[in-house]
Amino acid sequence: MLTLTVALKAQTTQENTGENNIVIKKYQAKAPPTQFFGAEAFKPTNQTVIRWLGMGGFFINSRGTTMMFDPVLEGFDMPVMIEFPITPKEIPHLDAILISHADNDHFSLPTNKDLLPVTKAFHSTIYVDSLMTNEGFPSFGHIIGGKFRFGNIKVRLTPADHAYQNAYPGMSKRHFKNEDACGFWIDTPDGSIWAQGDSRLMNEHLQMKTPDAILFDFSDSEWHFTFEGALKIANAYPNTPLLLSHWGSVDAPDFAPFNADPEKLKAQVVNPERVFVLAPGEPYVLKRLVK
Repeated sequence: MLTLTVALKAQTTQENTGENNIVIKKYQAKAPPTQFFGAEAFKPTNQTVIRWLGMGGFFINSRGTTMMFDPVLEGFDMPVMIEFPITPKEIPHLDAILISHADNDHFSLPTNKDLLPVTKAFHSTIYVDSLMTNEGFPSFGHIIGGKFRFGNIKVRLTPADHAYQNAYPGMSKRHFKNEDACGFWIDTPDGSIWAQGDSRLMNEHLQMKTPDAILFDFSDSEWHFTFEGALKIANAYPNTPLLLSHWGSVDAPDFAPFNADPEKLKAQVVNPERVFVLAPGEPYVLKRLVK
């Protein structure tokens, strides 16, 4: 598991006003106030409900089949600007946890260790599975394009380009491969969800069938889609709701991976009303697009 503080710490900038030097913190878009939820959100329903957990994480309850994607609910090693909408001890059960890659803002050992007693299975890439196996998790590793299912949900791993570690000598002794990270295509009884994970833009990302919702990796970092890449993906699926993540959570105004402004996306994207700036914990009901 990789920590991100080795890359950069948040800083402030100084503005000289003449007589006084005033320290001004750079503007950073922040998520709306948290909407807390509890065990009631895990009960069976007649629909599929998605909740952003903050950071890059989501909780999905699809007619009683429950899962989390990249949950970080505690123990992160940088200051955060949000309250997490639920604590691990409040979670009654999960059919699965899906992990996109090994960075600790997606693969949180403190969170996953505390969720271990209530989670049936963990799924990820072959590499991340090896890390989870070493921790004693009931985990399964899959190749890109690999498929699995649990409850009423079918999942397929989608490709990612996020082997940034190789670009920074000394950051890791291991040579990373693109297939060490992934996204997930999630088919539910109420529609399809593309959980993108972290990635630079790939041609494959523009050539998928149309999802009914995208758990949208929204970040200005060159090792993510970037703003221009996010626009390309959004406009490739012009009617798909975009549930923004990876923004507005970590107090790091000078650290590009955690910074992006939803208002800028709304100003340029096709059909801006489909950009959902959810509060952590706010429910979103999945609906099939009219084809």
